[in-house]
Amino acid sequence: NFSFFRRKVLGDGRGICTWLPSLFSALPRGATFNARSARHSSASTAANQNTPSYSYVIVGAGSAGCVLANRLSEDAHESVLLLEAGPKDMLLGSVRLSWKIHMPAALTYNLCDDKYNWHYHTLPQAHMDERVMYWPRGRVWGGSSSLNAMVYIRGHAEDYDRWQREGAQGWDYQHCLPYFRKAQSHELGEDRYRGGSGPLRVSRGKTNHPLHQAFIEAGQQAGYPFTQDMNGLQQEGLGWMDMTVHKGKRWSTASAYLRPVLSRPNLTAEVRCLTTRVLFEGKRAVGVEYTQNGQKKKVFADKEVILSGGAINSPQLLMLSGVGNANDLKPFGIPVVQHLPGVGSNLQDHLELYVQQQCSQPITLYKAQKPHHMIKIGLEWLSMFTGYGATAHLESGGFIRGRPGVTHPDIQFHFLPSQVIDHGRVPSKMEAYQVHVGPMRSTSVGWMKLKSANPLDHPIIQPNYLSTEVDVSEFRQCVKLSREIFAQQAFQPYRGPELQPGPGVQTDAEIDAFVRRKADSAYHPSCTCKMGAPSDPAAVVDPDARVLGLEGIRVVDASIMPSVVSGNLNAPTIMMAEKAADVIRGRPALVDPGVPVYRPATLETQR
Repeated sequence: NFSFFRRKVLGDGRGICTWLPSLFSALPRGATFNARSARHSSASTAANQNTPSYSYVIVGAGSAGCVLANRLSEDAHESVLLLEAGPKDMLLGSVRLSWKIHMPAALTYNLCDDKYNWHYHTLPQAHMDERVMYWPRGRVWGGSSSLNAMVYIRGHAEDYDRWQREGAQGWDYQHCLPYFRKAQSHELGEDRYRGGSGPLRVSRGKTNHPLHQAFIEAGQQAGYPFTQDMNGLQQEGLGWMDMTVHKGKRWSTASAYLRPVLSRPNLTAEVRCLTTRVLFEGKRAVGVEYTQNGQKKKVFADKEVILSGGAINSPQLLMLSGVGNANDLKPFGIPVVQHLPGVGSNLQDHLELYVQQQCSQPITLYKAQKPHHMIKIGLEWLSMFTGYGATAHLESGGFIRGRPGVTHPDIQFHFLPSQVIDHGRVPSKMEAYQVHVGPMRSTSVGWMKLKSANPLDHPIIQPNYLSTEVDVSEFRQCVKLSREIFAQQAFQPYRGPELQPGPGVQTDAEIDAFVRRKADSAYHPSCTCKMGAPSDPAAVVDPDARVLGLEGIRVVDASIMPSVVSGNLNAPTIMMAEKAADVIRGRPALVDPGVPVYRPATLETQR
């Protein structure tokens, strides 16, 4: 294999031995050491002699891409190129100089600007007072795992069993749990559900804040169970949440999977590379075209092109490359390679809102957000990686069922001993606490389409929020149940006036109006390249993540979820990449049959 020989013996071969291409071009097309020569036409082979090639080209160094780069480069005989549109996640190799990424408490900084962020916006939402919704998405090593709130939630076992019923054969819970374990190293140790030796470090909060304790106790007073591990046997209930924080620092997939293996000679990671299209020869993907430092470049994939750009970028790149609904591509003059109407459709997300209460005692994070306190917190973190800077403060939360008859939790809580206004872009106004709450399995489904054939133009995003009466009703219930928890005795020592929705919001119509005015994205876009059976007209990839009707190309990220899971998306996306890596490498699937899962004693009551 010439590609392997070139990289291992001659270096990267780009301009080092200029006589080699002309020498090898004289040899027969079937030469076994040049995998590309067996696939490319004579004309294209001659033209592409100086174009670099790798076994795998991965587009996107985010939550999935970093995992794939690590696992696929474990095979020393394979070469891997990882292309990222954004920069590295460390300035001059320093965590401290890149504190806006790596300090957990600093997470709102990068949610509010476009340095590491695609900064997407939706169309005005007809059922939300025509509001344009803000969607931050990571554009940096680690992707959104370098921007998110570091909450580690897997979803419910039933989510994955549902995937299998929806056509994703082999993605039921017994086949997914082993990959959650493989990825994870939990500080509490390994058990049937937790991993103990994976790259992804997971921990529990250390502040032991009295308001977190009050929230968990109030949940029990309201009749909900306490759960020891909402990622284990029992998701249902309130308890302490897991976080991707390790020794006081954000533990993104760049920290867990990518930077530790950058010294591998068969792994190349490039930054500031905007991939503009996938290159096809007939129905086979053979490489990608991208721009870097103002230059247009090409690279070939001897085996596969793998798209891991996320639920917005992966379908956008497919469409720019001629894979999507032919009727949408033709007006832009994009030649159709494969008509797949499911590309960009089936868009799903989680909405949430904040129920906020003024705190009667000065124990919230309000003072910590004052400039002189922020300096002290920052200095402690920079010197020791400890203190209030070493946590995202979303340390408690939980899952409940919103009504009788629901088989598994459909409402999620994140509790915060602080007040958040406008994605954190507006400073807190007073001592207050809040719960983030929202339904987990909304029935509103949206879509995304190209705005133009220009890769620099953000696509058109239409989530169709609150477009069904079911979703409106579920949010109404979210507000009522959150208020009920805040009204429990455990909050009595701290409870001040309700700030949001406020005492003037009581009737169903008033609550519905509040939801339209204040609900916002939980930043969980997914499902835009749905995994399913080839017979499913909405499917984009098969259960092995291969794009239907094409060869040499897969999609591996949150876009291939058949339906959104009941929880945050980072942990499931990492699991999916771990599982897909075994598929790509031809390894037997891991499986753990008969894993116990908590079921409510009765479905006749809501709790």
